[in-house]
Amino acid sequence: MAFSDKVIWITGASSGIGEALSYELSSKGCSLILSARSVDKLKQVKSSCAFPDRVRTLPLDLSDLDSLSGKVVEAHTLFERIDILVNNAGVSQRSLLMDTEMEVYQKLIQVNYLGTVALTKALLPYFVRQQSGHFVTVTSLMGKFGSPLRSGYCGAKHALHGFFDVLRMEHQKDGVAVTLICPGFVQTDIAKNALTADGSPQNRQDTATANGLSPEEFARQMALAIEKKAWEKYIGGRETAGVYLKRFFPRLLHKVVLRSQVV
Repeated sequence: MAFSDKVIWITGASSGIGEALSYELSSKGCSLILSARSVDKLKQVKSSCAFPDRVRTLPLDLSDLDSLSGKVVEAHTLFERIDILVNNAGVSQRSLLMDTEMEVYQKLIQVNYLGTVALTKALLPYFVRQQSGHFVTVTSLMGKFGSPLRSGYCGAKHALHGFFDVLRMEHQKDGVAVTLICPGFVQTDIAKNALTADGSPQNRQDTATANGLSPEEFARQMALAIEKKAWEKYIGGRETAGVYLKRFFPRLLHKVVLRSQVV
């Protein structure tokens, strides 16, 4: 699949993985729609892209579910077509289950799961009508196995796998592809922005996150997975082995995770 003639919509494009992926895909000559909550940051990312004249920005808040159908209409008018939606926006968590307020769980589900589902459902009829389209959803290795301090985050990411597996089953006949990208530790601000027990951000970096892949290397590997229309791609370091331990040796994985430095 050549990227040069594609229109790709990326959510969470103002920083981290989304920002790095914007630069990677722009360098390949595709047209981009960049979405996030911050207008100023989106403008900065656009100006730093290889071909800013082929980039449009569309502010979007995934927690505002009622606005997302209208955002899809707006996005489609920008280039009169969308070929790939990269569902990347989301928020993480760092708090013990016992301490975490229910409002935190509600926000994690609202943003990471329901917002992504609502945006996807709003765009799906366009893909079905054009008999082509590709949903690329950034979940997490935490969508495949659990880890302390991330109970709500793990729950939301596991839910995404269930939803998009079914979407693939129901709409493969319509030319719709699904790729699930599962990051391990990546050097972004995801840990700094992670919600703590009362909903406030952690405001500090995790050691594991600081030692993760660079966003640029992650984006390079992610772009290859999109190009190949991979069903699932695990991107990270040794932590990706947890997927296979979960499948074949779940008790061993339990012990390994409890011994690991996950923050």
